[in-house]
Amino acid sequence: MQIHGLLYSNNMWKVKMFFCIIYLTVLQKVAECALTKEQIRNMSPSTRPACQPGAETSAQQVDTTQRLSDLRSHFQSNGINGYIIPSVDAHQSEYVSEYDKRRQFISGFSGSQAIAVVLEDKAALWTDGRYFLQAEEELDCNWILMKGRSGTETVPSITEWVIAELEGQNGVLGAYPFLIGSDDWIKKDKELVENNMKLARVEEDLIDKIWTTGRPVQPNTDIHGMKLSFTGKSWIDKLTDIKEEMKEKNVDALVVTSLDEVAWLSNCRASDVPYNPVFMSYAIVNRKADTIRLYIREKNAKLLKSRDPKMSTDDLFDHLNIGRDGNCTSRKDGNKICFEVFDYNDILDGVRELNSTVNKIWISYGCSYAIYGLINKDKIYQANTPIALMKSVKNPVEQMGLKKSHIRDAVALITFMAKLEKQVQEGEFWTEMSAASDLERHRRKQDLNRGLSFETISSSGYHGAVIHYAPSNKTDKQITTSEMYLLDSGGQYLDGTTDVTRTFHFGSPTDYEKECYTLALKGHIALTQFVFTTGLKGRELDALARQPLWKFGLQYLHGTGHGIGSYLNVHEGPGMISVYHPTWKHDEALSENMFYSIEPGYYEDGKFGVRHENIAQIVKAETKYHFKDIEFLTFNTVTMVPYEPHLIDYSLLTKDQVEWLNSYHKKVQSTIGPLIKNDPLASKWLSSRTGFVDMVSNGIHLTASTVLITVMASFLHIYL
Repeated sequence: MQIHGLLYSNNMWKVKMFFCIIYLTVLQKVAECALTKEQIRNMSPSTRPACQPGAETSAQQVDTTQRLSDLRSHFQSNGINGYIIPSVDAHQSEYVSEYDKRRQFISGFSGSQAIAVVLEDKAALWTDGRYFLQAEEELDCNWILMKGRSGTETVPSITEWVIAELEGQNGVLGAYPFLIGSDDWIKKDKELVENNMKLARVEEDLIDKIWTTGRPVQPNTDIHGMKLSFTGKSWIDKLTDIKEEMKEKNVDALVVTSLDEVAWLSNCRASDVPYNPVFMSYAIVNRKADTIRLYIREKNAKLLKSRDPKMSTDDLFDHLNIGRDGNCTSRKDGNKICFEVFDYNDILDGVRELNSTVNKIWISYGCSYAIYGLINKDKIYQANTPIALMKSVKNPVEQMGLKKSHIRDAVALITFMAKLEKQVQEGEFWTEMSAASDLERHRRKQDLNRGLSFETISSSGYHGAVIHYAPSNKTDKQITTSEMYLLDSGGQYLDGTTDVTRTFHFGSPTDYEKECYTLALKGHIALTQFVFTTGLKGRELDALARQPLWKFGLQYLHGTGHGIGSYLNVHEGPGMISVYHPTWKHDEALSENMFYSIEPGYYEDGKFGVRHENIAQIVKAETKYHFKDIEFLTFNTVTMVPYEPHLIDYSLLTKDQVEWLNSYHKKVQSTIGPLIKNDPLASKWLSSRTGFVDMVSNGIHLTASTVLITVMASFLHIYL
């Protein structure tokens, strides 16, 4: 025993030494790769292609010189040397109202995701790979563009940049606490303090001080309750489930700060944020006091607003079981729980009250520092809220609504695309903007439609390489038969939210374009077919969609999939399918009846873009065996739009992938075909893309004879 013990001790010492050497080696490599402070200080807008001598100024640029000067004029009075301007609103929303686009105002960059930092003599903007090309076009030469993942060997993090620039000054970086998440605030402040600097609260946002003319009004649209036939569950039943979760975690109160979470909990919708049917609000669930509060703007006027009969059977005050004055004492049903309704700006008082009356308060990871900072640290329980998880797993009514909304959405998209392709091929003049506008008209004709779920990405040719491109009067480009056309669009319906991307070519694509299209399609199918065990997170599946592209040395700089709401936000957390983004603690495992996008792509700068996107329901997989009763999951596609056969290089597909395509197209044809039978043009277009594709015995050569037969039959039907 002693000998064995000695051997074990010696071996453990060797193991520890081995890992110590590895650790030190890694640290050395990191140090070698990290940018020096001098290199960071030497970063300048002059290195950008758009800012080279003789470079042509983009028509999309906004001159930010005066805006930056106005902002800096407030630095001294606030005791700061710099200021952070995020993209989010007070609820840390991904998409914000026009009023809340502070970062776009100060920088001129219109992409949805970025952070700007302005110092006394420099300004920099950080964004991700979806927006590099767009940022180059839109930023003027006052701005350093940080292209790449923050905190790497080529791009400093925000704090690294600030520390290098303000070295020796005991610098103070200012921020409006409502616009910074609690985790982000604590991390940045810690890093600054370690370098004799700090992150300081600015109690009145400085952009609000300087953006005084031409600013859109604060969002304040009418709020309407939703019928049970759309939500599948009353807000009272939802509240009961939430309280059970709170009881399990031994928390007394829950502060709800995300707009879509408040909307889901209350079963209410509005239109304060473009494309997102939410309203500026907070909610507080107090399990200890057995109350629930809703904080909204102009509560008295909104409570009395007449209902929308398509959405609700009750006016808002009845829907919330509240009196007309927002007080529970005057409600009609005194036995049922009610929402107490308060003014939106009273939320800080409500949090202070909680802090003094309860022992444990649940807040989300996305809670702003303004609210986080009011709660005693020993009273905070921070995690994904129970609402975030309940909302992402759709109930049977929501499942059916999402499927039905995607069918109607497919009818709109297919009838539009049939028209667009025919007219472009006949030489009629179509542009990115006119196409996006006409597609919206087709969607609005569909039953239960409430507009778009995001700004349509209608991108022709080289614009397709700009991942989140949106056409404008300055950039509008003709759609022709000589270039690829990428269309990413979606609709909001009372029973669901849609998001679909297809890529087209109305002429003769090159072999390289077909190759890229097909490689992205292979990844798209591979992930759709994948069977996996419960408990896996999206990050662990992402590489499947990238592998065909990686094998050819290609890559795309965005995530592969996101959750989607049920007549809510088109991007819904808390999970996502992405290895491109850093790990985050609010990531959650994929679960049955979540709905996710699957959207790999490829983008060739200056030439074209390809993306395939479906929405798929996570369902139980049917497996031959059942090892130790482990549950397996897979994806069931609910999007009903065919792919572009003449862009597919079938020799790159496996037999299994061709079989999947045949099965999918058969389902699309049988589902959508009867709904468009009175539209000969759309019927022909659909049939030409959903015919059976045969694979001959060598497993490589493919024929599509049935496609040709189907097209000829459609031709005869229309013209004879």
